[in-house]
Amino acid sequence: MSGLSDLVTALGLVLVIEGLVLALAPDVLKRMLAQILLRPPQALRLGGLIFATIGVAIVWLVRH
Repeated sequence: MSGLSDLVTALGLVLVIEGLVLALAPDVLKRMLAQILLRPPQALRLGGLIFATIGVAIVWLVRH
């Protein structure tokens, strides 16, 4: 059951971080999203894969 608890905790932290960004800097977020719309899908896909890989590496390092 620890895995499910960790997943729910991680999702909660994502919501906290996203909520703080929206609450503290909504204009910055809007400008960033406008820039994202100008990027080609391949660049977004590559960026997503890079960040996902970094995230997996961080979790692995912390857990092992």
